Amino acid sequence: MGERTLRGARLGGQSFEDERGIEFAARQNVGYVCPQGHEFEIPMAAEADVPAIWECPRCGAEALAADGTLPAEKNEKPVRTHWDMLLERRSIKELEDILTERLELLRGGEIGPAHLHRPTKKKTRKTA
Repeated sequence: MGERTLRGARLGGQSFEDERGIEFAARQNVGYVCPQGHEFEIPMAAEADVPAIWECPRCGAEALAADGTLPAEKNEKPVRTHWDMLLERRSIKELEDILTERLELLRGGEIGPAHLHRPTKKKTRKTA
């Protein structure tokens, strides 16, 4: 352990970098107000797109920008149901024909759960 330690520097100590000659980015302070009445400011870059909603650091609620900017409404696509997707592939007439065919097979005992199958008539052999 002693061989790998840095000499002359403390962990978490001072920085050896100098701030001379560094030009910081332009900043703006954006104010927010949450529904609980908490007011706070967030420093952001001057060219940044300022969000209309920010999480309150005190209570976690959604705070709105103090300048009155409202969040943009999202254009949500309508939900596609299974029925909608089925109608993209088949017409109503085709679906009715398929339903009629499957119901006949079900009633005839050819398809469906085993407990619904009707027993088939056994042929009796005549012995002479």
